[in-house]
Amino acid sequence: MTFLSIKQTRQLLRDGGSTVLDQVTAALKAIAERDPALRAFVAVAQDAALRDAEAADLLIRRAGPAAWQDRPLLGVTVAVKDLIQTTDLATTRGSLLVNDRPRRDAPAVARLRAAGAVVIGKTTTSEYGWSASTVSRVAPPTRNPWDPERTAGGSSGGSAAAVAAGLCTVALGTDGAGSIRIPAAFCGVVGYKPSFARIPYVPPCADRLSHLGPFGRSVADVAAAAAVATGADPGDPDSAAVAVDRRRAPARLRIGWLDFPGTEPAVEAAGARLRAALVGLGHQVEDLPLPFADPYPALVDILAAADAAGTSAADELDCDPGRLAVIRYGRTLDGAAVARAEETRLRLRIGMGEVMRRYDLLAMTTVPIEPFDVDAIGPDWAADPADLRWLAWSPATYPFNMTGQPAISLPVGRTPAGLPVGGQLVGPAGGDQLLLATAAQVEAHLPALEPVPQSAMRG
Repeated sequence: MTFLSIKQTRQLLRDGGSTVLDQVTAALKAIAERDPALRAFVAVAQDAALRDAEAADLLIRRAGPAAWQDRPLLGVTVAVKDLIQTTDLATTRGSLLVNDRPRRDAPAVARLRAAGAVVIGKTTTSEYGWSASTVSRVAPPTRNPWDPERTAGGSSGGSAAAVAAGLCTVALGTDGAGSIRIPAAFCGVVGYKPSFARIPYVPPCADRLSHLGPFGRSVADVAAAAAVATGADPGDPDSAAVAVDRRRAPARLRIGWLDFPGTEPAVEAAGARLRAALVGLGHQVEDLPLPFADPYPALVDILAAADAAGTSAADELDCDPGRLAVIRYGRTLDGAAVARAEETRLRLRIGMGEVMRRYDLLAMTTVPIEPFDVDAIGPDWAADPADLRWLAWSPATYPFNMTGQPAISLPVGRTPAGLPVGGQLVGPAGGDQLLLATAAQVEAHLPALEPVPQSAMRG
């Protein structure tokens, strides 16, 4: 029951084959059985979730099928990353410095609840989402459901692992440099980063790199969750200016294929299935030399400056040591350095706008490597102020945070070691509908990735 899609859940509830209380009880039981081995959750809203389930069942008994008219996610279980505000569960941001109980849910959470979804808990993150692993001082590291000795990725690793392990139907994450798409690729699920501010991020991040988006086990599920969560909110000024590209796409798309250096052969072989699927669907796929210089130095300066601005010297004792190294680097940057980084971002956005006038979509392997050790921050990074490579190993994700373009990672195969590999599609700014429609095509064309073996999730 815990691996049902949104559509399957709706049908089962409408036919009377299950109740929302059954769905939520099954999810809570799965968390109790599987999460001690995974550590995907930092808090579980058991009492509130059961109350919400009973209220949903009462609504269904009274309204029948009409209950879904204004509540398309009625009875769907949802988990929320611990960077995103919730009123009924504390938000720690993966940090010993924070224990926040806000007066209002984040807009995305409020909209999912209003659509009938039941929030069952908060999922793990690195401190303030600083790294692309899910290691923090608040909770044990989150383990990959396919191999518990490896990372689930990050910083939304808890959300990705929870969806992969069948602990919820969909989950919310955030993505400032790959934090949705990296764990989606590592855990074998779908992770969608909408166009910047399409789903409002409240309170907004000073770096203006972070996107809020959903995980699911299918493109249809992330599309349904995103449709509910999308829309302007006054708490995120950028969300009021979101443009939606309504151009009609041709049946045969022109797609640029990007190869990034350092891709492991096993990952490259599995990732090539994305290209084969696109060709098999009749699209024109062309090799595209990387159309930009690596923007990683600018990314580091923007992230480090924002982190330094938000952290005082008094907070240092309780900071994650790795994040503290980044903060201390950020304190060395002057205004001119940050301005140069922002200029790089602007030029990248302009350049990618030119590229997307020639191509409908871009395609590539999401992450060039297999998941690394569960306790590590990255494959080759140490908490050293002189070493700023903590995100450099994922060169196909962070450029599209700099540009604000929509991107989605979906499972396209597995390596000989049995680990999932993600393929990434990137659309033009505002071109989310074309992106999701093409991802759904690819998903239907490729063999489905079987569920995670239950034996891998028992501690």
